[in-house]
Parts: sequence; structure tokens; C-alpha cells
Amino acid sequence: MVDIHSHIIPGVDDGPPQIAEFIEMAVAAVSNGITDLIATPHHMNGVYENPKEKIRNAIRQYQKYLQNEGIPLSIHPGQELRLHRDMFKLFEKEVLTLNDKGRYLLLELSAGGVPPNIHHAVYELRLKGIVPIIAHPERNKGIEEEPNLLYELIHEGALVQVTAASVLGNFGKKAKALSEKLIEHHMVHFIASDAHNCSSRGFSLQEAYRRISADFGRNFTAFYKTNAEALLMGEKLEHQEPVPIRKKILGLF
Repeated sequence: MVDIHSHIIPGVDDGPPQIAEFIEMAVAAVSNGITDLIATPHHMNGVYENPKEKIRNAIRQYQKYLQNEGIPLSIHPGQELRLHRDMFKLFEKEVLTLNDKGRYLLLELSAGGVPPNIHHAVYELRLKGIVPIIAHPERNKGIEEEPNLLYELIHEGALVQVTAASVLGNFGKKAKALSEKLIEHHMVHFIASDAHNCSSRGFSLQEAYRRISADFGRNFTAFYKTNAEALLMGEKLEHQEPVPIRKKILGLF
């Protein structure tokens, strides 16, 4: 099983502080059925800066730790890039696509809302041949208020990743309800852990898949797993036609 979004590299962001916690997270990932994990440190979010060469070096270093410990987990380079106005100025030097394949980019919006330049950013990324993946929109205030913005962005070429813990209700009732509506309306292309540790924000990908299978059918789970595997290889993904959400049926606002 492939997890496309995690914060497992120690000492680079708000993930594990030390190697011991890194090893603990790796063991937990394997126990959750994960074989391949894309490490996506925060970059340019106002607190952390992790340009691509720094991440590449860290992946090489910490994969060796896993091999020495006999932990059957492959970690791959990635980045969770915060959308900001200057992101294209140092793009070639700073930005790292998922598994360094040059095709998919994990894009983070500020928690408080959706930047007005989101449509322009999606357009510019698509011109570069890169598909932006909007990370955890179910936890974004702006998307919560206007979920059909995702419908527009998907038609403009973006994809969407929802957090496993949101599906399970660990981020609250609103995030859970919105996650379910996005799944139901075919506006989700990936489920990922966004794991930061083994306590408050651990790996719950397997449990989330079981919940999705029970609530929506195994075909949804198969769709997400297949997409994660294709992304890892830099291949073309499967798509579903998104359906706009009628706001009155959300029952949230």
C-alpha cells in the first residue's frame, strides 16, 4: 500500500524530532500495511523551508537507517508546498514533485482560506506539465464555506487528497462530513495519512480504507489505492467525473 503524504523525516518540520521517533513511525507504517511512503516535508509555509536537494539527501540518509534496522519500508522524496505568490520565482531550484517524477505536486493551502491566486497557480503548473494535488481541503475554511471551488479546480486540472484521519472523524465532525461529501461527489483522488507522529497524528490509512469500503463500496477504495500506486510511478491516473455539491445537502453551514 502506498501513502503519498507524510511527515516522517526527523528534524525538518513538525514531524518526528529525532531518529528514534522516525524509526517508530516507520514500524507503525509497516504495521498499517504501508510498503511505500512519500515523505512530504513542509516547504515555504512561513515556518519551514525544505528545498528539493535537502529532501533528496535526507531520503538517501534515512532509507539507509531503515535498511540497517531491517524495516521493510521504502521512503520516497516529496514536498508539501505552500501556495504563495512567489512560488514560481525559484521553482526549478526549490520545488520537488512527488517521488521526484516531475508530474505531481502536493500543494498546501493556508488553513484559514483559499488564496485568490489558486486558479492562476493551477494554470501555471499545468503549463509546466505538473498536476497539482490539493492537500487536505476538508480542513480548509474556504473550502468548507464553498466546497464547489474544488469542482472548479478539478475541471481546471487539479486533483484532491483527503486525510485518512478526517474520514475517521479525528479532525472533527465538519471535516468528517465534508470528506464524506467530497468522496460521494467524486471530488477525491487520494486518501493519505498526513502522519506526523505515532500518537496524535499517526497512520490510520488502513482503517480509513475500511471505513470508505463500508460506506461507499470497495470500488472507491480500489480507485484510491490504484491512483496512489500510479502516482508513485509517475503514471497517468484514473479519473471519475466530479459532481457539484448542492450546498443545502451538506447540513454543515
